[in-house]
Amino acid sequence: MRRWSKHSRLSPDDRAAILALPYTQKTFGKDGYLVREGQEVTDCALLLRGFAYRQKVLRDGSRQIICFHIPTEFVDLQNALLGIADDSVQSANRTEAALIPRSALMELATARPAIRIAMWIDTLLDASIFREWVVNVGRRDSRSRIAHLLCELGTRLKTMGNGAEDGHFEFPLTQEQLADATGLTSVHTNRTLQGLRRDGLIHLNSGSLRILDWEGLCEAGDFDELYLHQRIPVVA
Repeated sequence: MRRWSKHSRLSPDDRAAILALPYTQKTFGKDGYLVREGQEVTDCALLLRGFAYRQKVLRDGSRQIICFHIPTEFVDLQNALLGIADDSVQSANRTEAALIPRSALMELATARPAIRIAMWIDTLLDASIFREWVVNVGRRDSRSRIAHLLCELGTRLKTMGNGAEDGHFEFPLTQEQLADATGLTSVHTNRTLQGLRRDGLIHLNSGSLRILDWEGLCEAGDFDELYLHQRIPVVA
């Protein structure tokens, strides 16, 4: 409700309807599947705790991670309309999600225009992030790719109330996952992270990230938050 109210002017009845949605709360262990590619969709998953990653897996077993998801985000809202999952979403650590019936979301969107607009904007934001990731993997060098990804996650976590003011964030992602998200090898990813550490831009250890020099990291990553649309006008 808090997330969608940033995008659309929700009435008290709209808010009550969101809170009245039926759901099943489910816990997923590390690498557990929230969504499986090719499966018919009956529920959409709202991430409550933990991180998740969206991926495509090739026939040879290699994968490309195409997005990380953080708490308060739907990991598959587009599937409410598409019906069949065309990618997979797995948990990066122990996660909890609210599984909301697809039919209930569709009924809500049909009955309440302001909520329908908020849902539409939510999927458009996902698409904007996907476009930027194509540029990141296709045109930036390794240092810029990693720095840009860290800037994006820091911005999203802080915006949704999951990041501390001192630049310290929960960060359960592995070097292998960062490599698969940026099209690099694990060895190259490790060297790049070491370089960012040596330059005093970040402090990264198991489970946490501290951004020490925000402006420096943004410069290293060629990061412009425009594509995250942090200041979308609230639609009437």
